[in-house]
Amino acid sequence: MTEKHLLIVEDDAALAKTLGRSFERRGYSVELASDQAGVEAALAKRTPDYAVVDLKLGATSGLVCVQAIHAQDARTRIVVLTGYASIATAVEAIKLGASNYLPKPSDTDDIEAAFAKAEGGAAGDVATPLGKRPTSIKTLEWERIHQTLAENNFNISETARQLGMHRRTLARKLEKQPIK
Repeated sequence: MTEKHLLIVEDDAALAKTLGRSFERRGYSVELASDQAGVEAALAKRTPDYAVVDLKLGATSGLVCVQAIHAQDARTRIVVLTGYASIATAVEAIKLGASNYLPKPSDTDDIEAAFAKAEGGAAGDVATPLGKRPTSIKTLEWERIHQTLAENNFNISETARQLGMHRRTLARKLEKQPIK
């Protein structure tokens, strides 16, 4: 059996370490990165078979890391984890190369199941329940901000200009978690 190499991109050190230990117990070799520079350093050493990427890395987007990992090797199965789940960011993550998108909290079992779906190990789940909760104004704003941010290659100044807000206001909004 070949060793499965996993890259975990998470800025919460405690969560990254816990998730890493859990995957190591399942036979993965794990490397941790907390930002884009860490991802680039990890990719320079070795191409991962799997990656788990947090959507929000400090004030930056994990989608940049998804794009870099996918560019290195399109076969890498990437799962994006987020506490900021939205349709726009899920679609953008998939477009940039993610295999799956999971809301936090997700555990090792959830992530491995997402990897298996990406490998064709499990059929798509057509029985997934459709949400009945209406989308709030805050969520719609969050989705629009992230969609515009992705369209502008994560350039905060240009995104703020297009959204008609001050750059610092946009930066503050990106630091906040949307109300659910």
